[in-house]
Amino acid sequence: MAVTMRVTKETHSTVKRMASDRGIPMTELLKEIVEKARKAEIIRRGNEDYARLRQDPKAWAEILEERREWDCTLLDGLEDDPWED
Repeated sequence: MAVTMRVTKETHSTVKRMASDRGIPMTELLKEIVEKARKAEIIRRGNEDYARLRQDPKAWAEILEERREWDCTLLDGLEDDPWED
């Protein structure tokens, strides 16, 4: 199902040119752009949340302690670290 979306002539021309340059439909380009923007928004919000946590020394200490607890599980059951040379 398709819907209509209003954009400026300049935006339409830009999307049309970019899609043409890549040899894909405009709808596919827009889908990719929106997905990248969605992922960037998730990262931005996560960064903001961590920044707020860092402002609370007690909460940040709890986060760091939890990370230390999980660190010991990274190689559970593995004899050698697969990332070491």
